[in-house]
Amino acid sequence: MDRSFYLYSLWLMTICFVVSATRATGAAMERVRISSDGKSFVLAESGRPFRVWGVNYDHDSVGQGRLLEDYWQDEWDTVRGDFREMKELGANVVRVHLQFGKFMRGPDLLEQKAFAQLRRLLALAEETGLYLDITGLGCYHQADTPAWYDAMNETERWAAQTRFWSAVAKTGRDSPAVFCYDLMNEPVIDGKHHEGWLAGEFGGKHFVQRLTREPGKRTAIEIAKAWVDQLTTAIRAEDRGHLITVGAIPWALVWPKAKPIFYAPTVSPALDFVSIHLYPKKGEVDEALTALAVYEIGKPLVIEETFPLGCTPAEMDDFLQRSKGRTAGYISFYWGKTIAEYTVATEQKDVAALMTVWLKYFQQQADFMKRP
Repeated sequence: MDRSFYLYSLWLMTICFVVSATRATGAAMERVRISSDGKSFVLAESGRPFRVWGVNYDHDSVGQGRLLEDYWQDEWDTVRGDFREMKELGANVVRVHLQFGKFMRGPDLLEQKAFAQLRRLLALAEETGLYLDITGLGCYHQADTPAWYDAMNETERWAAQTRFWSAVAKTGRDSPAVFCYDLMNEPVIDGKHHEGWLAGEFGGKHFVQRLTREPGKRTAIEIAKAWVDQLTTAIRAEDRGHLITVGAIPWALVWPKAKPIFYAPTVSPALDFVSIHLYPKKGEVDEALTALAVYEIGKPLVIEETFPLGCTPAEMDDFLQRSKGRTAGYISFYWGKTIAEYTVATEQKDVAALMTVWLKYFQQQADFMKRP
């Protein structure tokens, strides 16, 4: 055999092996960081712009909507299939919602089985090239909230939340697939002791929690700052590289003169970017854009939840097109079914019809929405 041909073949085999190994380990993924001007995201090594076009993987379509921890132990193939489907839809970020009661067996005791599954999920994200928005401290199913957690006072509860986030950050710190840590889904400040820690119910789930039931003479901003500082300090002790945010309700959409609390000047320095949950209403796209402006504080702005829940798909498109230049991306929803499965669905036909239209739109817009 010609020596030069032999050497060329050996070189080619080596390159193929390296590429294959790189893909298998997820090493090809670059971490996401804030750009030098502080207003957008870039990939850490290459410096290429990164825009978020993602989905909330918050529940599936079985029954009342099972949460991830309800099936990720026994139905891992379902999770793997869902990640492939989200990738095929064009998503680059998947927002997962970790339930506090599934990860903490006691105030100081971790549920190691859950953290093992989180490591497995990170490996799957690396394998599929999808970044994770890891949202924590969920108590979406009230029945799964530990009695000992509900019985805690504010100081004890914050301490338990700190231990949760310390353990999550330690688990995720070495993975390039972590896009961010979202401290809590839609925390609110106000509340009285008799009202409990959970605020409201929607579709059988409690998505909103109170940070305190005894504010005393503290202002809402003082409470928010103390809570954010405590949790971000715990995360930074374990993970100095990944981004931190908190998914906030944009009260400016309800009260036009409302000011941000978690993104107030004294609170936001500990957070890397702004996350708000914004659902335009029918006939009120302009009002949604006005509310958006309140949260443009010079940091990347992600609309972490959005969907044509109260408007038409055409109005949703109008909102996205007109806000694109002002945001760093959007995260919508995926509930475990493909476009084809929704098309032939015989139950919840109104939901299936809307999801069919929406997922087709999401997939069609993916390339454009991920471009700067």
